Amino acid sequence: MRTIPRINFAHLPTPVEPLPRLSAELGGPNLLVKRDDLTGLAFGGNKIRKLEYLLAEAQSHGAHTIITAGAVQSNHCRQTAAACAHLNFDCILVLSGEKPSNVTGNLLLDQLFNAEIVWTSLQERDQMLQQTFQKEWELGRRPYMIPYGGSNTTGATAYAFAMKELLDQKYQPDWIIFASSSAGTQAGLVTGARLFGFKGNILGISVDETEADLKAHVASLANATADALGEKINFLPQDIMVNADYLGGGYGIMGAPEIEAIRLFARQEGLLLDPVYTGRAAAGLIDLIRKGYFKQEEIVLFWHTGGTPALFSEKYAQLAEPI
Repeated sequence: MRTIPRINFAHLPTPVEPLPRLSAELGGPNLLVKRDDLTGLAFGGNKIRKLEYLLAEAQSHGAHTIITAGAVQSNHCRQTAAACAHLNFDCILVLSGEKPSNVTGNLLLDQLFNAEIVWTSLQERDQMLQQTFQKEWELGRRPYMIPYGGSNTTGATAYAFAMKELLDQKYQPDWIIFASSSAGTQAGLVTGARLFGFKGNILGISVDETEADLKAHVASLANATADALGEKINFLPQDIMVNADYLGGGYGIMGAPEIEAIRLFARQEGLLLDPVYTGRAAAGLIDLIRKGYFKQEEIVLFWHTGGTPALFSEKYAQLAEPI
């Protein structure tokens, strides 16, 4: 297997913990959680794993400035800004959405990490990202662009080795459930499963993509990731497990299922989820348990991908109950 450059700064391995009270409350399978909200920098999250590889690649290219994009409350952008501060890169974030009047949640952390912010619309985000890169290149700032979500073969490699980490911890759950969106985490996990011998099911709960689109994206990225590692694997879209029944009101729009899931995890286990990703994935998990999707004796691992600073955004104030 080909060696991929990496800078070690994540707090790994992340622990696997039982969720006994939540399991009892739901009356379903035995639930575990893989705590990738504890990866270290800036409240942690799944992107920290990816950034170990992405920023190593940036260093090898002689980059001085990191450019990436996301939504106003992007977890990926917050973690990228933190890693850049840690490793002495300049950081430019292209954020899509209206500039808020109050700086809260992830956006506050972006500022604390001294990231430069470029505002744009969702429709013009990709164009603005390219324009920003070109501008910085012409200024001689040696930019390196990280794609949305860090989801390319370099970033996905991190989750191939995260699967090895789980197996090295002596866990072989029947199911792994997590939030899936830009495909990098899921592509890495399915690649790692094939490379390192995981025998269970890997089910991504889509946050914003249709089932067909996400399956196709994950399969394509998983094939490219395996190839980058020097391995030949042929994933087809039908090999990828995706559930897109829980898209709710759309990306970043929190509804009653997400609110219930966040409150249930908090009150039963003292575990915080976020409104966009893990809250939606947990809402899907809870509904599937209630529908009897899993067997009673099965072990289901919820892979917590982080994102908790978004809880402190004014956008999600409806989580609070009247005092």
